[in-house]
Amino acid sequence: MESLQNLLDKFDSSRLLVLGDVILDRYWWGECERLSPEAPVPVVRKQRASVRPGGAANTAANLAALGATVSVAGVVGSDPDAHELTDVLRESGIDTFLIEDPERPTTTKTRVMALHQQVVRVDEEETTPLPDSLADSVTAWVATELPRSHGIVISDYAKGFLTPVLLASVIRLANARNCPVFVDPKGADYQRYLGCTLLKPNRLELALLTGMPVRNHAATIAAGHVLAKCMHPATILVTEGIDGMTAFTAANTIEHVDSIRRQVFDVTGAGDTVVAAIALAVCCGATLREAMELASRAASIAIGLSGTSVVTREALLSEE
Repeated sequence: MESLQNLLDKFDSSRLLVLGDVILDRYWWGECERLSPEAPVPVVRKQRASVRPGGAANTAANLAALGATVSVAGVVGSDPDAHELTDVLRESGIDTFLIEDPERPTTTKTRVMALHQQVVRVDEEETTPLPDSLADSVTAWVATELPRSHGIVISDYAKGFLTPVLLASVIRLANARNCPVFVDPKGADYQRYLGCTLLKPNRLELALLTGMPVRNHAATIAAGHVLAKCMHPATILVTEGIDGMTAFTAANTIEHVDSIRRQVFDVTGAGDTVVAAIALAVCCGATLREAMELASRAASIAIGLSGTSVVTREALLSEE
């Protein structure tokens, strides 16, 4: 606990950049007591609504909740949802560089919840690649912010913001300043992330990235070695649900941390929590294993919360 406190105390002096697909998570909360006479679907009587930062915005919110100074870059539409997302990020103390693209809506996920159970989710999104002119402005922003930043977290939700050109430019800028880059990937093209410091796929993403079946820990070991070779010298950190997480390093060594068993209430956003904890801990001087243990602790808290949630330092310290 003392070593954990010492690590957490360092978080206040860290500044990280987050780039990725920012999402507005909207929740409609209510009660369900009957089925509709019009169709075999539940009727939810709406009682209240709330909004939370999702996607890359949730990664940024988790970093801020842990004490870091955070700036997030993404793309939004010219619509009221963009203003809501900006407001909820600023309420969390996060600086924003959200460029407006009038050709797309702000990515929004609306979840209808009855008695804390998700009934349905409605998505509003446009996944066409970000125009080069807008991508150039993001690259210029990163170049300006990098000299006073300790790391970059890239959160890819495949919504079109992280084009190959933008990713390559940002990673090249970071490498030139020896600034670590942590990536939460999406899709089957690992070459998009070449040059990053750490790549954090889950088992499904590892299977896509390698073309290999990954259904258990033994399969994770086999596929992890393959991806580590392709991505050398990056560290590959695979989250494995109840089987914990396993890291494959440039030195061809393996680190494994068991999960902390908890009743799973909601896994929404747990991956954002993990990459935030890993990135912040490593940027503050933690070893890879120490960062993994912290991330495992944070993930065990996140899956016990309802909806997209953040894990605070106080929660980490109080967790037994």
